[in-house]
This record gives sequence, structure tokens and C-alpha cells, in this order.
Amino acid sequence: MSKMAKIVIIGFLIYLGLTALILATYQADPDNMSWQERETFNLKQIGRFDLGLLKDDVIRLLGSPDISEAKATADGEEVLVLFYRTHHVKSDGITTRDECTPLLFKNGSLIAWGADAYEDYQNF
Repeated sequence: MSKMAKIVIIGFLIYLGLTALILATYQADPDNMSWQERETFNLKQIGRFDLGLLKDDVIRLLGSPDISEAKATADGEEVLVLFYRTHHVKSDGITTRDECTPLLFKNGSLIAWGADAYEDYQNF
């Protein structure tokens, strides 16, 4: 094998090793994303959620919510809705509920998300 071929192979192996290292250690940080990147990230992550997911796990994955509301029901249960921006509506520099997907939690567990989740929250 020629000296040049060895150099190319070694360079390629170093490249593969560095790429694997970056992919293994990189974690997306929603706080450092542009609003467009964050919308896409939030939408993809929410699509993978399962009912029963804990509030702390959602916040760890998606970061701080764009909007949040909470209340206690008559029987003492805690109900929380977190809004995460998932689609652009108006370029006014303000994130509004109609640009977000609501995630509804009861006693810290995810019980619903999407348009009907906020209606459910209002009925509690």
C-alpha cells in the first residue's frame, strides 16, 4: 500500500472518530436555538411523547415553556398547562397561544396535548 493511501485512510478514520464523538456527546439546547429551529425541535419532540410523561422530563427535554398556566381543582389536584411554540402565525416578536401546542399535566403527569388540551384545562 502506498504512503498516500495510508495517509488518506488514517485521515478518514480520524474524521469518522471525531464525527462519532460529536454525535455521541451533542445535546440540543432549546435555549440556544433560533425561534425557527426551536419550533421544529418542539414539534418533533412533542410528536414522540407518551401519556404519563412527567413534567420535569418535558421541561428537561424542551426547556422552559413559552407560556404556562396552573390551577388547583376543587378536590385538590394540580392542573398545569405548558405552551411550547410549534408554528409561526404572525411576525410581531411575541409568542402567543395560537402559535403554541399546549401540554396538559395533572399532578405532574402528561394527560393531553394539542388544541383540545387547553379546552380540557379550562373545564377543570
